[in-house]
Amino acid sequence: MSRIIREARPTDIAEIMQVMDAHQWGDGYPSEAVITADMERNGGFVIVDNGSIVGYFAFLQSPEPTYARIYEGKWIDDTQPYHVIHRIASYPDAHGIFCSIMEFCFSNDENIRIDTHRDNKIMQHNILKHGFTYCGIIYLLSGDERLAYQKSRDEACPV
Repeated sequence: MSRIIREARPTDIAEIMQVMDAHQWGDGYPSEAVITADMERNGGFVIVDNGSIVGYFAFLQSPEPTYARIYEGKWIDDTQPYHVIHRIASYPDAHGIFCSIMEFCFSNDENIRIDTHRDNKIMQHNILKHGFTYCGIIYLLSGDERLAYQKSRDEACPV
């Protein structure tokens, strides 16, 4: 059986939360309420491999309120609608998840933004490896800083 990406369903919440528990975030983030809100916006997705959920991400239509202001830089394209990718998480032994997510997202939109924590060097590496351009700094509603990236056209996943 091959890997598929599909919209998350309310019945997936328990499995999604297990993926989140295996990931880097602490302090109960993201909560079931955050995941449910993604689903209500038709933007919560699961990665299923051999019948089991191995990953989750949000793929949400613009506008993203925290992207309205960018500091120490600018967006590549600040006029066209875009999608934003949030909350990428997978089990540590699930390989190729980021590439699968990128292929899925760019098959649905050519203008995508993403952000990550300054200390998340692995995510920064993956974002740049997949052709995103560093654009500047955004601040979450909590005030926390994030490095922001944008890619406005698809390229094949690197080998």
